[in-house]
Amino acid sequence: MPNKAGGKAFLSNTLRYYTALILVFVSASFASFSQGSPEYGSGIKINLNQEGTRYIRFINWGQIWFRSQQNNPGSLINGEVKNKTWDIGARRLRVITYAQISPRYLILAHVGINNQTFATGGGFSSSGTGPSGAGKKPQLFFHDVWNEYAVIPAKNAKTGKSNKYNLYVGGGLHYWLGISRMTSASTLNFLTIDAPIFNWPLIEVSDQFMRQFGFYAKGKLGKLNYSAAINKPFATNNTPAYDTWKGRVATDNNGDAKASLQGYFDYQFLEQEANVLPFRVGTYAGTKKVFNIGAGFYHNSDATKSVDASANIQKHDITLLGVDAFADLPVGNKSKNMAVTAYSVFYNYNFGPNYWRTLGIMNTSTGFDPAMPVADRTINGFGDARMFVGTGNIFYTQAGFLLPKGKTNKMRVQPFAAYTYKKFDFLDEGGSYFDAGSNFFIDGHNAKITAQYSTRPIYYLRNGQRLKDGTKGEFLLQLQVYL
Repeated sequence: MPNKAGGKAFLSNTLRYYTALILVFVSASFASFSQGSPEYGSGIKINLNQEGTRYIRFINWGQIWFRSQQNNPGSLINGEVKNKTWDIGARRLRVITYAQISPRYLILAHVGINNQTFATGGGFSSSGTGPSGAGKKPQLFFHDVWNEYAVIPAKNAKTGKSNKYNLYVGGGLHYWLGISRMTSASTLNFLTIDAPIFNWPLIEVSDQFMRQFGFYAKGKLGKLNYSAAINKPFATNNTPAYDTWKGRVATDNNGDAKASLQGYFDYQFLEQEANVLPFRVGTYAGTKKVFNIGAGFYHNSDATKSVDASANIQKHDITLLGVDAFADLPVGNKSKNMAVTAYSVFYNYNFGPNYWRTLGIMNTSTGFDPAMPVADRTINGFGDARMFVGTGNIFYTQAGFLLPKGKTNKMRVQPFAAYTYKKFDFLDEGGSYFDAGSNFFIDGHNAKITAQYSTRPIYYLRNGQRLKDGTKGEFLLQLQVYL
């Protein structure tokens, strides 16, 4: 039977750090990234006219992870059973370019790769250890491609003054998402080392790395910030199966998918956040005073299917709801530049009866030991997989504190912690997840190191119930550079 060994610290050897791959390309920044280093300013901006109202900007970034982790019992890594492993890999390597072609017209393109490890994440049809090994040459793909038109621009072109109300419409493969603030999170300025991922509940099922093709509208009504979209989800065709213990279990199968509708609305009480791009800041690191409350949704009719004991098929809607609050506030002596960052969100997810899904980030394992009895295998899956999303509720909260400036102000330190509670209908017991660590800002978010330790509960099927039995942990160290 599985061991109950908990998620205890298991790093005992001195670890050699690595020389990170840094993409040397054209670089830039934009207004919403004011939490970066002042040394970078606004980055490289190529003006297309003397007034600077027509321009092109570029951004590139890399997030390299070192990990030492406990694998779920019986996990195979490159053909060997490994209860623990370590690796160095690329969480994200990406480039964005966007251009204001005219005062009213903007276009954007975003390409990159994600989740490349020494054993997984390689290009299509790669296998083995040769020139196209399973972890080599991942496919570069478009994350976003959209264009946008200002119906009511943020600034009056004649007076140069800000309009109280504005409206922009656009379309393409886009990231103007609903449900919560974190569903449109920027990957450049997380408070913790990464998003909890369940903020993107459809990831790589009916979307392409969170994106769908569609049309959106976004803007501001005074202090109310809003975005809404109508999209065509990607096709899903998983075969539903009847569960002896739970009955109907919905799975992703949308046929000729109906339109999905989504939106997010947040009221910004204090300083107003930029909404030129959809990428929402995780922590301003003491550079802004923000307090927002928000709510959002995603709905797609007939998006999943289930069967009963007689194989009768039933279709189900996906309805996903979220409410959240975000605060990033300076505290104490201004000269010390201390700040508190906090975020909490409650999700109510309904994918149909007993829907559930597991996920492992940068999973280096590809299966279970074939000699391990099926009854002893965790329903989490192999490697670092966890119970990801399901029909039910998720509560998530995170908080961090930016420590006061030192004498030299060469490095800023921001310890943080996060907690998640998940209760899915498919599981007979809720589960808690913990994260704790710190950001070490060398040059704001432009150059930072983040250390984090995380735990996840392990679930098994026992006497007809799906229950927790122990936890596993992982230590992560990230080097981030964005230019």
